[in-house]
Amino acid sequence: MSAPVTPLSDTERSALHRALVSSERPRRSGPVAASLAFAWRALLKIKHVPDQLSDAIIFPVMFTLLFTYLFGGAMSGSPAEYLQYFLPGVVVLAVALTSMYTGITLNQDMHKGTFDRFRSLPIWRPSVLVGSMLGDVVRYAVASTVPLLLGLLLGFRPEGGLVGVLLALLFIQFFTFSLAWIWTLFGVMMRTPTAVQGATFPLQFLLVFGSNILVDPDTMPSWLGFVVSANPVSHATTVVRGLMHGSLTPGELLGGFVACGVLILLFAPLTMFFYNRKQR
Repeated sequence: MSAPVTPLSDTERSALHRALVSSERPRRSGPVAASLAFAWRALLKIKHVPDQLSDAIIFPVMFTLLFTYLFGGAMSGSPAEYLQYFLPGVVVLAVALTSMYTGITLNQDMHKGTFDRFRSLPIWRPSVLVGSMLGDVVRYAVASTVPLLLGLLLGFRPEGGLVGVLLALLFIQFFTFSLAWIWTLFGVMMRTPTAVQGATFPLQFLLVFGSNILVDPDTMPSWLGFVVSANPVSHATTVVRGLMHGSLTPGELLGGFVACGVLILLFAPLTMFFYNRKQR
């Protein structure tokens, strides 16, 4: 037989109410605060798994040495001369290849069910995607700085000076954020990280090596030069090369920002559509 329930006194009831009910409800975080929180989460993942930065270091060094000394003499007459043309391009190449991991890590979180927890939070829904992409800034910074420092050791001399180099690195961050929306779309649509990598690699290969990173489009057939010049990676490389060498024109700068805007306008809404659809 259960024991009789003793009613609470007024003092006990008041103390219980104070313990269970907060005097002030926490304010709901806005889009910026939520995005920054998820960006910090992405940075913590890099901190606890520093191996994620290995590709951002190894591949830039490998491409810089390989193309400079293996193809530089054949393309420009000497490795030193080719380095002046190629080094700004290899910086773009490094971050473009590294940006693929944005979609892969996003798919890993979704595959593990982490996003099911985020869905229950009262937050701005796109902040999960935007924050994870902002958190990759460290990876992009490493991937762009490593070949630049190596190029300076090998003899690369940017005519645009320190200001031009810094502006080029800032533009690379914006371009990579724009380009990463493509891989984020694949990360949302595909079922496994392996499928994401298999689907994105051919497209990434075409974008990177079908650009003006390695060769001037003026040396190509007219039809191929037109295709290469329309490549958004070519526009970004032209801006970076122009900033580093101090030869950037207003039209080239406008073309670079237009390319970034087109990537965002095309792939960010599609990514959010499939992300919202998948979260239902």
